[in-house]
Amino acid sequence: MKTRIGILGYGNLGRGVEYAVRETNDMELTAVFTRRDPASVTIQTENVPVLSVNEILNWTDKIDVLVLCGGSATDLPVQTPEYAKYFNVIDSFDTHARIPEHFNTVNEAALASNKTAMISVGWDPGLFSLMRAYTSAILPNGKDYTFWGKGVSQGHSDAIRRIEGVADARQYTIPVDEALEAVRSGQNPELTTRQKHTREAFVVLKDGADPEKIRKEIVEMPNYFADYDTTVHFISKEEFDANHKELNHGGFVFRSGSTGKDHAHKHVIEFSLKLDSNPEFTTSVIICYARAIKRLADQGQFGCKTVFDIPPVLLSEMTPEEMRSHLL
Repeated sequence: MKTRIGILGYGNLGRGVEYAVRETNDMELTAVFTRRDPASVTIQTENVPVLSVNEILNWTDKIDVLVLCGGSATDLPVQTPEYAKYFNVIDSFDTHARIPEHFNTVNEAALASNKTAMISVGWDPGLFSLMRAYTSAILPNGKDYTFWGKGVSQGHSDAIRRIEGVADARQYTIPVDEALEAVRSGQNPELTTRQKHTREAFVVLKDGADPEKIRKEIVEMPNYFADYDTTVHFISKEEFDANHKELNHGGFVFRSGSTGKDHAHKHVIEFSLKLDSNPEFTTSVIICYARAIKRLADQGQFGCKTVFDIPPVLLSEMTPEEMRSHLL
């Protein structure tokens, strides 16, 4: 029987989940739930209902994993613990500083309802988190470095769009080239957050909005922009549509370390991604972990999980025998 996937929220992530499910052989899209008028939402999969979020609790016995596609700023801190009371859930919560807090609230809700939940799934947090864990274990005498971009940060763009007076926004994360090359060459520099990245925002204002007030709110936003040099550009809707609709992204994880007598031998591990579509890649990661969540739920392993808790054998459509034959 195929794993039945539900989607809550049909924006860029919701569409990406739909596309990712279509690439699998063991999953099917069951329903899409939206806060908008369902009649205004058109999806790509035939014979799948689009429903008001107010109807979601009527589907608790028809969905194996509910994928939560809201934003990390205001949606997921509320939605994930709430819906973990009724469904196995998975989200892409990406406010790194608040992950421990988010984990605790979701874990409490999932354990109380005998559900399996997973948070912070994607490429960072997610795949990059795994790389940091693997490489720091392999080279304990060393340093971790993570660089993002150049590309569109969905979470940071969403945070700007939540500001009163903002009609639309794109935020680009940009590595500082000198810092990136110093790490790649094995120099092991000491770098502050501000020295590793800059941020650039392109913002369309609503009529009557105060640009200086909004600029100040952006650059001083904790957990998002306060620790970075951030440049804010106010542009027209026409310029935004012409130049800022793509959702490319990527990044690098490094572990620079040494081994042997007197640590004489130097090593640099580098893992990188170059993505044409941030949301489509993120949701491809989410869907393979949704497979694992269903398998853990079937085994009675309830509570909240992260990528650190999931063995690779649970992610693949392959059997363990096939994985040993083809991948090992």
